[in-house]
Amino acid sequence: MTTIDTAEIARFDALAEQWWDPTGPMWPLHRLNATRVPFIQHQLSALSPDSALPVGNLSGLRILDVGCGAGLLSESMALAGASVSAVDASSRNIAIAREHAQMQGLSIDYQVGDITTLNLPEFDVVLNMEVIEHVNKLPDFFRRCCELCRPGGIQFVATINRNLLSYLVAIVAAEYILGWLPRGTHQWRKFVRPAELTALLGDNGFSISESTGVMVNPLQRSVALSSLETVNYMMSARRDE
Repeated sequence: MTTIDTAEIARFDALAEQWWDPTGPMWPLHRLNATRVPFIQHQLSALSPDSALPVGNLSGLRILDVGCGAGLLSESMALAGASVSAVDASSRNIAIAREHAQMQGLSIDYQVGDITTLNLPEFDVVLNMEVIEHVNKLPDFFRRCCELCRPGGIQFVATINRNLLSYLVAIVAAEYILGWLPRGTHQWRKFVRPAELTALLGDNGFSISESTGVMVNPLQRSVALSSLETVNYMMSARRDE
């Protein structure tokens, strides 16, 4: 069975043309991207094949962006010098991602499909950002993502904790009261607790390198790292060699 949730894909298909509008319904991803890129670059500085490169320069690294949408994070990684491949289940998202990358003069290998069935090589880095809460059969999906990260490589995961506060903030407030996101964007039952994610990573041979909360300021529409992992959070983990 596929790990793709067709209802989820339909919701993102409807937003595809607005993905690159920083003031449109995808604005939270634009703010998240501005926060997660420095976090990723800092964690990857030790993995670069050229120790002389400054922090933030990802030249020489092969990166896979899983659930890439229309390419916000993929383009950020390519602009930093990485060789980027990216996968999404939405053909409309990929079409827009390809078009935007071409306009920016970026070479990114975009593919449409289910990560569990695509024939892909191993990568130095796997980005699994804001996607695991949107898939079916999470253990199968996550196992495949882990397989695609080479031994010694790093996987980044960003998702939403599952508790009462996350339901109130990420669904009731963000979707129904403030209207930041279209209704139905998130399903609370698919949220993943940090302990569950840690177990998934451990079961697949990964050790946690860093874990941080991500805080959204509703008044300023700003995003920043936080010590609290009660709603949004990110982890980086290294695959055992």
